[in-house]
Amino acid sequence: MFDYKVSLGILAILVGLISYVPYFRNIFLGRTRPHAFSWFVWSVLTGIAFAAQMVKKGGAGAWVTGFTALVGFVIFLLALYKGKKDFPLFDWLCLASAFIAAGLWWYTKDPTGSVILITVTDALAFLPTFRKGYYKPHEETATTFALSSIKFLIALFALETFTLVTALYPASLVITNGLFVVLLCMRRKQLRS
Repeated sequence: MFDYKVSLGILAILVGLISYVPYFRNIFLGRTRPHAFSWFVWSVLTGIAFAAQMVKKGGAGAWVTGFTALVGFVIFLLALYKGKKDFPLFDWLCLASAFIAAGLWWYTKDPTGSVILITVTDALAFLPTFRKGYYKPHEETATTFALSSIKFLIALFALETFTLVTALYPASLVITNGLFVVLLCMRRKQLRS
């Protein structure tokens, strides 16, 4: 029997694979310099969100979250070697906030509270990348973030169980990735003028 949710889960992963090709290419060409703090926090949080989604029976809609956690960790490792190396106080404060929120998640052990904290922490982890994208919009690959927004939108429709625990985090990624693409496009246009 045809299961459209499995098909959507596979499609989300395929979009994810496609989205990372230009990002990795640009990292190795020196065009993209990923922010290590953001990618470290994202990979850890996405792994936690994946575990929560699986516990709450997210099904095929959770697959892309697990895939994204693995790729995020690889990008974090590359960022240590080829990424941004100078971190202002703002970036350190965001990293500290992310660790505090992750500690609160560990302390609560409540799936709903955990996903809310993970979502907030993920948004905090995005702030250094937003700041960097504002000042250096050509050092990020907009296509990757646009496709990431799309892959998580697809994943929402692939969720086996649609609850706050399974849907909040991917929904937030649709929004934050989309907003980041808008920022990059606007700043690139401003700098051309």
